[in-house]
Amino acid sequence: MFGKRGTTGQSGHASKPFGGSSTTTSDVKSEAAPAPEKSESKAPAPEPEPEPSSAASLSNEAKEKLDEIKVNVFNDLMEAVDLSELTALTPEQVREEINDMVSEIISMRGLVLSLPEQQTVIKDICNDILGLGPIEPLLERDDIADLMVNGPDVVYIEVDGKMQKTNVKFRDQAQLMNICQRIVSAVGRRVDEASPICDARLADGSRVNVIAPPLAIDGTALTIRKFKKDKLTLENLLQFGSISPELKTVMEVVSAIRLNTLISGGTGSGKTTLLNCMTGHIDPNERIITCEDSAELQLQQPHVVRLETRPPNLEGKGEVTMRDLVKNCLRMRPERIIVGEVRGPEAFDLLQAMNTGHDGSMGTIHANNPRESLSRVENMIMMGGYNLPTKAMREQISGAVNVIIQAARLRDGSRKITHLTEVLGMEGDVVTLQDICVYEIEGEDSNGNIIGRHKFTGLRPAFWEKAKYYGLERKLAEAMQFTS
Repeated sequence: MFGKRGTTGQSGHASKPFGGSSTTTSDVKSEAAPAPEKSESKAPAPEPEPEPSSAASLSNEAKEKLDEIKVNVFNDLMEAVDLSELTALTPEQVREEINDMVSEIISMRGLVLSLPEQQTVIKDICNDILGLGPIEPLLERDDIADLMVNGPDVVYIEVDGKMQKTNVKFRDQAQLMNICQRIVSAVGRRVDEASPICDARLADGSRVNVIAPPLAIDGTALTIRKFKKDKLTLENLLQFGSISPELKTVMEVVSAIRLNTLISGGTGSGKTTLLNCMTGHIDPNERIITCEDSAELQLQQPHVVRLETRPPNLEGKGEVTMRDLVKNCLRMRPERIIVGEVRGPEAFDLLQAMNTGHDGSMGTIHANNPRESLSRVENMIMMGGYNLPTKAMREQISGAVNVIIQAARLRDGSRKITHLTEVLGMEGDVVTLQDICVYEIEGEDSNGNIIGRHKFTGLRPAFWEKAKYYGLERKLAEAMQFTS
């Protein structure tokens, strides 16, 4: 990953990996080791030790010493390098420059490091300057769904639906805050004591939330919802067991025949991922406009306009809200409007769009079941100050939304589509819903994994005629096991 070292004279003896260090820093108190790279500081010396406790002790001491060396070398590098000159270089050229300079500093200090240890120091420093410091290796892993930093000393990850604590640490709060500033400034935002909460995104579309002191009492909290490098499809969800083959077919039809769809679910249930997958079956000739707080949707169609909200500046001016974006969409000749997350008064504007010819519009909403998602839309409309009678509001909702797809994260960490529910209309003052497919839990295996199946209710959906109009009724009938 890094350029090969040309430094000579490294004895790299396993039994004294840091014996040559004559450097100590009183201002650096064996600060919490920066990096997930710690897992890479393999401390080869302890391996042959017969007593495990002694080996573990040496390993901890070696890590602390290596961390101290990293800090000292980094400080020397910052004094020696002109960062403004590096801006003209490519990342690869910068890494080569850093590689050479770090090797020279190590040699000048008379530090005795093995080749793996020296490469670890170089890698950590490159990550500090070019990447996101100690969490950079975690971001490179494709099996991690969420990364949660609870202050400089505590980092958790979610892998396969399960939380895991890592040994990754930042040097201190200052390093963590610098990394957060680097992330949010890349998208024109800021986070500080005056504005301690910020939503942002990484270059790959991964969602980022930062909350800093004084609101975060134990140090800055950084949460990253990672996106997989390979964009997921409904076929991938089928392989994961989130949907059945028949449900996959019905969802493809729902997307293709331009039904207005609300994707509902709790935090971490996979709503945005599902929305991305559903958009894969939209006609490539349609003009789509997306509205998001932090742009993370990854649509594959060629005719897409992506819009993003903007927070106010230091003077409290210049804010562009989600409602502003949705209202402006209507002037942009959209065929579909997709709202990354509906959570405020923009719900009314989205319903208006759905009711005025923008069929196939979609959005996600936080709710635990289909019925609750409609109640939340009602509440959001009231948040906008609309003084509508309850019945009129529900008529707007039932006339706009055709289908609700419910996503859930089950207790074993797996994610499932638990309901595909149709909105039929009104009966009196009540919105009528009809389940087309539900996920039934049948038990769990010896490993605690939930066993269940997707079951169709046997009811013919009201969108059958629309599927027929698009020539997809046979595909729908085969999936739902109807004769036609």
